[in-house]
Amino acid sequence: MTFRPTYISFDCYGTLIRFRMTEMAQAHFGDRVSAENMPRLIEDWAQYRFDETLGAWKPYKQVLINSVERLCKRWGLEYDEAFGASVYEAVPTWGPHADVPGGLAPIADKIPLVILSNASNDQIQRNVDQLGAPFHRVYTAEMAQAYKPRMQAFEYMFDQLGCGPEEMMHVSSSFRYDHNTAKDLRFGCQVFVGRGHEPSNANYRDIEIPHIGCLPAVVGL
Repeated sequence: MTFRPTYISFDCYGTLIRFRMTEMAQAHFGDRVSAENMPRLIEDWAQYRFDETLGAWKPYKQVLINSVERLCKRWGLEYDEAFGASVYEAVPTWGPHADVPGGLAPIADKIPLVILSNASNDQIQRNVDQLGAPFHRVYTAEMAQAYKPRMQAFEYMFDQLGCGPEEMMHVSSSFRYDHNTAKDLRFGCQVFVGRGHEPSNANYRDIEIPHIGCLPAVVGL
């Protein structure tokens, strides 16, 4: 399948930027949670972060702080609000997966690239600057006043671009945050990047690639 979209939209954290929540959880909770139980704690924290995005918009810093508080309550651990704040401050320092700059570079001057991210405005640009390719537009949950997977986040992007989903390709490593909604909105093409943090689901993607280096071939470049 070769589809040449008007725009390619991307999830940022996890798909383009290497998401380091696992390492931060291991460093913070490692002396209180056994190595055997750590994967379950990390999974639980991911679920709480997701749940915090489903209601009315609130600052991403609060999403993180709330998710840590709920995690600690569930696990019977002492709660430290400073940990959630420290994660928020760390996010802009995280760099891309190694395959990202080389994968984006052949596309960026031919098809406009767009980011739709569950980020705050004061975080995202430092990450984008490390991606090695120019982006036409960068949209955040703060701008949309809604987090993915809510349709409102995607609809904000469509309104800003003046473009419908059928003309666009969406690229993400997450079905939960991105592809389930993208399917409901009928994007022209959905590309799942198999980063390993979510299992594949053929019902909610058109193409699966192992890394962004494969993306130019998907659009015939």
